[in-house]
Amino acid sequence: MMDVSGVGFPSKVPWKKMSAEELENQYCPSRWVVRLGAEEALRTYSQIGIEGTLDHMVDQVTRSVAFVQKRYPSNKGIYLCGHSAGAHLAAMMLLADWTKHGVTPNLRGFFLVSGVFDLEPIVYTSQNVALQLTLEDAQRNSPQLKVAQAQPVDPTCRVLVVVGQFDSPEFHRQSWEFYQTLCQGEWKASFEELHDVDHFEIVENLTQKDNVLTQIILKTIFQ
Repeated sequence: MMDVSGVGFPSKVPWKKMSAEELENQYCPSRWVVRLGAEEALRTYSQIGIEGTLDHMVDQVTRSVAFVQKRYPSNKGIYLCGHSAGAHLAAMMLLADWTKHGVTPNLRGFFLVSGVFDLEPIVYTSQNVALQLTLEDAQRNSPQLKVAQAQPVDPTCRVLVVVGQFDSPEFHRQSWEFYQTLCQGEWKASFEELHDVDHFEIVENLTQKDNVLTQIILKTIFQ
């Protein structure tokens, strides 16, 4: 774990200086995979891909968390884990207005794995062909822009931001800066870079009990 609560934000946003080709490369995880052929990696990524409109998906996740709390009001804690686009959706729950749903969920932990937290760069990549995000959509759904002003429902709720060694530099930057923002917003946050894993292995390895990330998650839940 790293403690950089005193570290400030970078003065420049590197992605804005990238060519369209380089930006596309940064946000196409299959191009950073070292263990799969390009076609197989792209097929894997497509299977994980996004369907439907983003606002609707955020609302679905919000209503799902509210449902779990209402159905099991005496639960000992709700933990959310998301990978890539799923990490973004989980992070959006840090900003949810639970009063609209008539419940305050007992959120105790977030595990955000290789996520994107500022969606503006996505608008200018081919990933947006399916999403059809406008700049306004991207800003509205970017937890990076809002989480510092949000108040933790429970100050003991832990947020772990994780990135893989072989994720692209943009995924590394986004994860690190989101972690910094969480620290500035007084969230109980921590950061991990996992060695020798790419964008897909990092989540696939969660099936292994002795996996580093699996152990971190279990320790957080059962401590």
